[in-house]
Amino acid sequence: MEKNVGGIDRQGRLIIGVILAIAGIAALGGFWAVGAVTGAVALVLGIILLVTGTTRKCPINEMVGMDTSEQVEERE
Repeated sequence: MEKNVGGIDRQGRLIIGVILAIAGIAALGGFWAVGAVTGAVALVLGIILLVTGTTRKCPINEMVGMDTSEQVEERE
């Protein structure tokens, strides 16, 4: 799979991923009373966003044909 995540898309995934992961950990640790299921969902979504933002590869983007990476063509 080629890189298909970049720019604002990547930054948003990383920022929102960190926020969701922290919220999920807080909920599962009992520091935030929103429930264990909500905490687990937030943690999983946060991890997915962090992985896709870090690796710059998203299977959903590939399925729908979306590419937000800044691919620069090499000049000859």
